[in-house]
Amino acid sequence: MMPPDWLTITRGDAPLLVSLPHTGTDLRDLEPRLVSPWLARKDADWWIDTLYAFAAGLGATLVHTAVSRTVIDVNRDPSGVSLYPGQATTGLCPTETFDGEPLYHAGAAPGPDEIASRRAAFFDPYHAAIAAELDRLRGLHPKVVLYDCHSIRSLIPRLFDGELPVFNLGTNSGASADPGLVAAVTAILRDAGPPFVVDGRFKGGWITRAYGRPAEGVHALQMELACRGYMPERPGPVGAHDWPVPFDDAYAAPIRATLARILDTALAFARA
Repeated sequence: MMPPDWLTITRGDAPLLVSLPHTGTDLRDLEPRLVSPWLARKDADWWIDTLYAFAAGLGATLVHTAVSRTVIDVNRDPSGVSLYPGQATTGLCPTETFDGEPLYHAGAAPGPDEIASRRAAFFDPYHAAIAAELDRLRGLHPKVVLYDCHSIRSLIPRLFDGELPVFNLGTNSGASADPGLVAAVTAILRDAGPPFVVDGRFKGGWITRAYGRPAEGVHALQMELACRGYMPERPGPVGAHDWPVPFDDAYAAPIRATLARILDTALAFARA
């Protein structure tokens, strides 16, 4: 079957699957119900697909949705249960931004039936693609690494205190990947220089938690990058006039080099 027009699957045969769940900006038909299209796109993982474009050249398989996380967040528990109990977060079909701003006009937010419809239309096909590609790659390799790509603004007081480290590696508290792989990636982050944390505020979303099964040969890592690591992010609150900052390839080059080392290490681990 051909994937839907919003879902891009770039197939490679290396034991690495790269997931891009939050770079989409397609709002489908929601704009009349939204307070602002800019607000609805504000929390996208800006330029992450551009930053990781090199992964295809490594033979990785890339799975990417063009649909905005405002339509549906494919990295949330489909049951609606919070991945971070007791902490501020957004849901399967968010109704507010990370900063707490309402996304919908009064009375226009989706109800249970619409959420179920969006899940069937967008969430389920994305995860069916990940599952199918993992099965295909596991047919070729005894071990596969699933690498889930994310970014977020460096300062969001509602979600975390102070300035977020540049690199935020999530392993579901060590459950989603082999300790040797985690240690090797951690060593790269330590050598890179910018601040990093392992299983800090972001331990891995639904993708990492659902597919990371080391005993079955699938090792999942989430990398949440603070935006200042790869783009000239302005500190503090942002507005439609200054966000997102345009992508600057030269500015992003140092962090891309570190990310390339990480993916090379993941490939070496999977092939060992």
